Amino acid sequence: MSTRVAYLGPKGTYAEKAAKALAALEGLESPQFSPCKGLRSVVDSLANNLCEAAVVPIENSVEGGVTTTLDSLWRHKNLFIHRALVLPIKHSLMSSGSISTISEVLSHPQAIAQCSQWLNDNIPNAVHLPTNSTAEAIRMVKGSSFRAAIGSKDASEELNILAYPINDIEGNCTRFILLSRKNIKADGNKASMAFSLKSNSPGALLKALNCIANLGLNMSRIESRPSKRELGEYVFFIDLDLNNSNKKDFEKITEELSPLCSQIINFGCYFGSDVE
Repeated sequence: MSTRVAYLGPKGTYAEKAAKALAALEGLESPQFSPCKGLRSVVDSLANNLCEAAVVPIENSVEGGVTTTLDSLWRHKNLFIHRALVLPIKHSLMSSGSISTISEVLSHPQAIAQCSQWLNDNIPNAVHLPTNSTAEAIRMVKGSSFRAAIGSKDASEELNILAYPINDIEGNCTRFILLSRKNIKADGNKASMAFSLKSNSPGALLKALNCIANLGLNMSRIESRPSKRELGEYVFFIDLDLNNSNKKDFEKITEELSPLCSQIINFGCYFGSDVE
C-alpha cells in the first residue's frame, strides 16, 4: 500500500527534496509525492484526509518561524509531528538573460528575504515579486531576459546560473517536519507543543515556563503567534529536548500546564535528524 505525501510544489522545490529525505528516514511504504500550491493547502490536504503524510518547513535559521505552518498547526489540532530534518539552503540566481538586464526577481517570500542583502548590493533596482514556491518562480522566468528567479541550483533546468550562492548567511538552513494524523510515536529526542494562556496578566507566561523548567525540560525554541481573536493575545509554540532521563517528565507536562492554559496542543515526540 502506497503512502501519499503532500509537499509545497511544484517539482524542484527544497520541500520536495526534504519530503523525499523524510520519507526515506521514516521508512514510508511506497511513497507517492503530491505537490500542492501553497503551504496552507499542504496542511489542509492532510487534515482533510487527502493524503497520509505532509512535509512543511517550520523554521529557517535566518528568517525564523514559518508563520503559515505555525498558524495551520494551531488551526488543525489533530496533526502530529513524526520526524524533523534540517536541510541546508543554498540559493542561486537564474535567468534566461544576464545579470545586467534583470529588473524583476521572483521567488518565494522566504527565499527573497534570505537573499535581501545580496540583491540590494548587486541588483538594487530590481523589483521583488513573491511566488508560491521557488520552483514556480523558476518556471515563470523561463525565456525572459529581464526576469530572474531565486531557487535551488539543481532545479535550474535550462536557465543560466547568474550567481551562486546568493543567500546572505552562509549557514542558511531550514527545518522541515513530517506530519501525520496518527500519534504513534512513543520515542524521540524532540517534542513540540503549543498553548494559549488563560490570563493575559503580568507573569502568566513566566508561570507556564517555570512549570516546564521545574520538570527539567530544556526549551530549544519558543515562538509566539497572534491568536487572531484579539490584540495582545498570543499562542506560544515550544520545542523541547528529550533524553532517557526526562521522557517520563514530559508525560506530565499537559497536567502541569492545564491550570494555566486555556488550550494545549501536544504535537508528540519525534526524532530530529541532523543536516542532510
